[in-house]
Amino acid sequence: MSEKKKGLFARLREGLSKTRGNMTNKVDDLVRETRKIDDDFYDELEDILILSDCGMKATMSMMDTLRTRVKEEKVTDAARARDMLKEIMVQEMDIPRPPLKWPMVMLIVGVNGVGKTTTIGKLALRFQSIGRRVMLAAGDTFRAAAAEQLTVWAQRARVPIVKHAEGADPAAVVYDAVQSAKANDVDLLLVDTAGRLHNKKNLMDELDKMRRVLDRDYPEADVRCILVLDATTGQNGLNQARAFKEVCEVGGIILTKLDGTAKGGIALAIRQELAVPVWYIGVGEGIDDLQPFDARAFVDALFGAEEKTEG
Repeated sequence: MSEKKKGLFARLREGLSKTRGNMTNKVDDLVRETRKIDDDFYDELEDILILSDCGMKATMSMMDTLRTRVKEEKVTDAARARDMLKEIMVQEMDIPRPPLKWPMVMLIVGVNGVGKTTTIGKLALRFQSIGRRVMLAAGDTFRAAAAEQLTVWAQRARVPIVKHAEGADPAAVVYDAVQSAKANDVDLLLVDTAGRLHNKKNLMDELDKMRRVLDRDYPEADVRCILVLDATTGQNGLNQARAFKEVCEVGGIILTKLDGTAKGGIALAIRQELAVPVWYIGVGEGIDDLQPFDARAFVDALFGAEEKTEG
């Protein structure tokens, strides 16, 4: 178990290396060069956070808290102020994921290209590997080859998939998937959804229809709308999140491709702007690189900490 955890932390640390170079290394440089904690120190720190896509709201909140704590504790050492910043970051992001209840349906939403299909496949593998019965539903009937791509993942994870012909009614796919899930005592039904329709109303209508089917025919299931965001899109991803929050009740975020961006501060921006917990983060292409989000481990990896081992 400890070896596995060590591997997970090492992958997280490696996956955040670009952000570490862009943000935390610059913070460390600033700490080394700081003679005293003054307005110039705070201004530079603020710039580093904003340029790492932490977002204006999250940055201002963290800086206000840091200024207050430094003043209250009469801190004069910049290294101590950096450690305070780390603790503030953890507190900012630490919204615990609600406990998982079975049976569960995850409506996976997000624009095309964010890694939605791959994420569904990795979730299927993750839960199937711990003994949960998983089923996939190909609810994105509008994108060519979407069902075929999802089928490949279903085969890899050795889980069943419910799909209809291209252009079929997504709500009908969900209806059939629900009947099959109930008949086979499925724990987790993962539903792919369209990433792009003609306009926001079309998207809202389709999601509403699927949700009505679930509420009517699967009332015993815990239904969660999970939004997949591509970390490399930065603030644009945040705009996507706001748009999806308008059309469905987003219960959690999966942040993919963190290893491909120097602006991993987007995880902080999401927390502050949306008040929605990040459930999982993707820090690589491997199956095990989709990890449950842990605010403490995230900040430790971001600041280059070595994993603490017992004994």
